[in-house]
Amino acid sequence: MDTAPLSADVLEELRQFDTPTVCNALEIVAPQRRAYGYTTSPLVCPDPDTVMVGYARTATIRANAPSGRSGADDLAVRVGYYRHMAAGPQPTITVIEDIDASPGYGAWWGEVNSSIHAGLGSLGVITNGSIRDLGEWAPGFGALAGSIGPSHAWVHVVEYDVTVTVHGMTVRPGDLIHADRHGAVVVPADVAVDIPGAAAKIAAAERILIDAARSPDFSIDRLTALLDPKGDH
Repeated sequence: MDTAPLSADVLEELRQFDTPTVCNALEIVAPQRRAYGYTTSPLVCPDPDTVMVGYARTATIRANAPSGRSGADDLAVRVGYYRHMAAGPQPTITVIEDIDASPGYGAWWGEVNSSIHAGLGSLGVITNGSIRDLGEWAPGFGALAGSIGPSHAWVHVVEYDVTVTVHGMTVRPGDLIHADRHGAVVVPADVAVDIPGAAAKIAAAERILIDAARSPDFSIDRLTALLDPKGDH
């Protein structure tokens, strides 16, 4: 189910943080989310400057064999998929689960689909599958992928507008996602406005430790005096 859209100002404020900082802030504003809701294994990020904040559009794909559908049915699924990708609220992030036994066997993502999705309002893709055509990728279209590969094989959409799981992160259509080169996290929409304040508090606490550690008189005694008894930092 789609979340109610947040203001453009809130989304832009979230873009000012990296994803680890957002995860840290969630530990304060939504402590029950400390151990889930984020990617838990590495993803390839071709552009290290990638930062995406948007609403999830989801699908599953396969590539190691043809779909088995008729040409007309394949077209109907593909059109339905693109309609889902074009649906609001925007901006969107496309989250694709490759359900092949060996994810990445064939790439759904390349010059064509990066361009189409960018044109439909997507900021980028998060997938456990593969991507290709990196030199011809749509300008500014972000990517976090399981691998880079040369072929699309028999790649096709299996389902769309469904719950998916990518590298440990479960995503429903409409979920708010924050992603950068470190990975991605689902941000509960009802606490999104609280993220900046929590991030500022964490940064202030961390700065005390960092400044102390970089000072010439740093010692184990000074460290133990500064440590948070809760063990958070």
